[in-house]
Amino acid sequence: MSTPTPTGGSAPGRPVRVVLVDDHRMFRTGVRAELTDAMATGGVPACEFVGEAPDVETAVAVIRAERPDVVLLDVHLPGGSGQGGVDVIHGCFGVDTPGGTPVRFLALSVSDAAEDVIAVIRAGARGYVTKTIGARDLITAIRRVADGDAVFSPRLAGFVLDAFGAAAGEIAEVDEELDRLSAREREVMRLIARGYQYKEVAKELFISVKTVETHVSSVLRKLQLSSRHELTAWAMGRRLL
Repeated sequence: MSTPTPTGGSAPGRPVRVVLVDDHRMFRTGVRAELTDAMATGGVPACEFVGEAPDVETAVAVIRAERPDVVLLDVHLPGGSGQGGVDVIHGCFGVDTPGGTPVRFLALSVSDAAEDVIAVIRAGARGYVTKTIGARDLITAIRRVADGDAVFSPRLAGFVLDAFGAAAGEIAEVDEELDRLSAREREVMRLIARGYQYKEVAKELFISVKTVETHVSSVLRKLQLSSRHELTAWAMGRRLL
């Protein structure tokens, strides 16, 4: 299953820059070796590993530093708030590649549980494949995600469609409200909703406190909310934190 997007993606002929996030060092080593071997035999697009991480905090730091095209992300990771891959995605909200496109996430997990798949897709992942995938297919999936497609292992695609179809009304409502906010306003919204003070938001995003105040006022106005407490409740109700 794929859902093309009209813009974005990696430049033709350029390797896709990848960060690998998994808490098992031997698995990370194995993935790199398998993909390197597959690329050496020819016939598949090239990938370049630019970093790796074993936990939420390290992953966020590496991704923010390297700004890869694609993050291969396990859904169960130590650290953060306990939400694993979801925490990583939330921690990298608004991070773009050097080319200006968003960093994209492809979940690579042993789990095929519905709650794991839906959680990371709701958080913003572009796809979900299981660790039974072959090296060549994984490279193809990475390239497709880098180009803006949504990619799922075949036996996951059906229930993903069913799950999101059942909640189509809710998702449409959430998307409509989120679409009112700019990318920077969404970053500010998430931090404020998590309890950050204005000075902390300014430091985190490298902007002035006055700019933070302006963004918060704009967010509250666009979402028709009256306080940061209402904003927190709004974000929590939509699983945006």
